[in-house]
Amino acid sequence: MNMVKKEAVLLNIMGKEYKIACDPEERQNLIDSAQLLDKQMRLIRDSGKVNGPDRIAVMAALNLVHELSSLKNQNVSLPSDLGESLAGMVQKIENVLENR
Repeated sequence: MNMVKKEAVLLNIMGKEYKIACDPEERQNLIDSAQLLDKQMRLIRDSGKVNGPDRIAVMAALNLVHELSSLKNQNVSLPSDLGESLAGMVQKIENVLENR
């Protein structure tokens, strides 16, 4: 059994440092995610509509989860939309080949 050693990654979110352990292959994804969260939280804080780090974190989480959910819903319909488009293209190709 090959055990991958987790490594500590130091993340900075809204001026606070967080040390998180992760697999080496997940390191960059974790850093990118932390940067996205930091950016989202700063935008909410700078809007002046939400006060307090806890509320800012919850609003950022809700915004990001909503965006993720929307993307997942788009991906659910993508195969059927793609299938319909491909079927239409196949039909057009068949029509062209039949009328040669």
